[in-house]
Amino acid sequence: MALAPSDNVRTFTVGEDDDGIRLDRWFKRHLPDVSFNSVSRWARTGQLRVDGRRAAPGDRLETGQVLRVPPAEPAPAEGPGARPKRIVEPLTDEESEFVRDMVMAKGRDWFMLNKPPGLATQGGTKTVQHLDRLLDGLADDQGQRPKLVHRLDKDTSGVLLVARSARAAGHFAKAFSGRTARKVYWALIVGVPSTDEGLIDAPLAKQPGTGGEKMHVDEQSGLPARTRYRLIDRAGNRAAWVELQPLTGRTHQLRAHMAAIGHPIVGDAKYGGAEAFLTGGISRKLHLHARRLKIDGLDNKPIDYTAELPPHFVESLGMLGFDMIAGDMMPLDNPDPAKSPAVKAKRAAAAAKSARKARKGERRARGGQPAKPARRPRKKS
Repeated sequence: MALAPSDNVRTFTVGEDDDGIRLDRWFKRHLPDVSFNSVSRWARTGQLRVDGRRAAPGDRLETGQVLRVPPAEPAPAEGPGARPKRIVEPLTDEESEFVRDMVMAKGRDWFMLNKPPGLATQGGTKTVQHLDRLLDGLADDQGQRPKLVHRLDKDTSGVLLVARSARAAGHFAKAFSGRTARKVYWALIVGVPSTDEGLIDAPLAKQPGTGGEKMHVDEQSGLPARTRYRLIDRAGNRAAWVELQPLTGRTHQLRAHMAAIGHPIVGDAKYGGAEAFLTGGISRKLHLHARRLKIDGLDNKPIDYTAELPPHFVESLGMLGFDMIAGDMMPLDNPDPAKSPAVKAKRAAAAAKSARKARKGERRARGGQPAKPARRPRKKS
């Protein structure tokens, strides 16, 4: 979600994590103080628009779309039994320093942060401390604060990009939705996959009865979800260190996919249960880290940064005998095995072979027809 400040109308850019969400659900997630009645009224009167067109509460949103939202309505006069108004407290000096310490690099249009585990990206009903609030500490001299364009789960650490303007937010959101942004995660998983690399192609849907907080594989009604994994190293058959590249951006995709193939991420009780924990002093925290992000800036020049691991992840790698250098030696090649040069070459060779067989069959068919008798030359008289 990205916000462009305005005296009246507010504009938001749909982030990749909100791809496919209903408009009314978007309001519950990002503007919980706006009632459903207000959303419906704005829609009926044409004040609520998506990419300039009138929108309805049940419309599905797509990454990169721009929402036009009317100004915030004044709060009704407080009366007996009225709910107290939630007040957003200004950041303390410690909180401002905390978010500034997350900054790995910055450009004219962006900040690259290293989000620590345990910090939510956005707020909610019971979440008052989150990165979106802390971004006030990175506001410019005019008071314009950065905008979120993608998210990480609360317990996932690592590289996270924020935009310094609405224009930059729209540009980066489209890069994420168009899959031109490259995201590389590191994870420790329980057990070792049967192959050193592979593609997990398993549609995901919200698991019924969990309030939308958990995903599961649903071949019939799930949304397309694809993840590439590559083995970096293994600790016998006990655990493995893998690189993960999401080719789609579904909620909890990496966690749900690894659990679905029988190798949950270490520390992920939500998807792996008791089997997600290793003995021998290995931390019980989630071992999922956004290691690297590569994306083109507004000037089409690549922005490419890696984020240092949190202490518990570093300690676990050492206890399992893994060498940190091994992970960064993995080449950042085409993330989709189906589109790799080797696979394309094999497919081209197979197509050429099929074409040769077809031509050979045609020649045989022509050769199988009765040959016409050759004409004898006439004798000269």
